[in-house]
Amino acid sequence: MGIKTDEREVLKEMVKRVRDKIRVTKVVCTRSVKGKHGDHYVGFSAAWDTIQDDAGGAADLISTQGTAEAQVAAETQGMTLREARFAALILGMQADIAAHDHSMAGSNITPVQREGAIKAIKGNYSRLMLELMRGNGNGDG
Repeated sequence: MGIKTDEREVLKEMVKRVRDKIRVTKVVCTRSVKGKHGDHYVGFSAAWDTIQDDAGGAADLISTQGTAEAQVAAETQGMTLREARFAALILGMQADIAAHDHSMAGSNITPVQREGAIKAIKGNYSRLMLELMRGNGNGDG
């Protein structure tokens, strides 16, 4: 059972409309490096432009402030999906690097292995950021 052409166009428009209104307020990236002496695990969490300790949803912000200004702030706070994808790449790169730093510090990988991994990590993330900046990233269409 396939999607009809008219349904496909309606679906594409709905996805675009919803995607353009989504605002992301928190990005979480976790990494682990496995080695002969165990695993080294790192997790980073970053909140975007919020007054809340846990970077919860807009409803929490409105209930804590209860003003018309809070309603407007809740509707405009957050990142677009594209900005959130950039944030995830930036935070992910830092989590990857930190995990390799911890793994080397715990004698799980050698300094040479760490240097090689970090060079590859920075190159790979840079390529992904450039693709996203140019509008070629997955899910950006």
